[in-house]
Amino acid sequence: MNKERCAWVSEDPVYIAYHDEEWGYPVFEDDRYLFEMLSLEGAQAGLSWITILKRRENYRRAFDNFEADLIAAYSDEKIEELMQDEGIIRNRRKIESVVKNAKAFQQVQKEFGSFSNYIWKFVDREPIVNYWDEHKDVPAQTDLSKYVSKDLKKRGFSFVGPVICYSFMQATGMINDHTTNCFLSKKE
Repeated sequence: MNKERCAWVSEDPVYIAYHDEEWGYPVFEDDRYLFEMLSLEGAQAGLSWITILKRRENYRRAFDNFEADLIAAYSDEKIEELMQDEGIIRNRRKIESVVKNAKAFQQVQKEFGSFSNYIWKFVDREPIVNYWDEHKDVPAQTDLSKYVSKDLKKRGFSFVGPVICYSFMQATGMINDHTTNCFLSKKE
């Protein structure tokens, strides 16, 4: 029997696995994963998510498995090396933003004990569960994602606009936007 999924999921096995095993699942206390998702969402800006998902392993290799402490120390030479890496999107601003964000990430960790403590405070450590009937009803951004974006930017992050923040919040389970027809929906 075929499972019914959110309308954005294609027949691509990469998309199906991401939807079924990751998207919308709350991620607490895993700063490395949260940094990975924030970085990948930033890389996606202007592109399709599948484009990034299919390069995910390349990104993990290129960016030291998204270990923020390693990335924060990247030199100009390392950035030039990344600009030559055909396995990732070779956009200088996006690559530099991962390094910049790693440094901001470290500061947030120092202030809040972890990035998880910081980011989950925006939803009182409780996922927001929405009950959208159709994919077209799901917003691209909300007042909350605008607020999170503004706070991240104030803390020195880049490529964290309101749409990227909303996608990040969906990806990490801060917001559950599985449509009501999806087998993963938390139906009322």
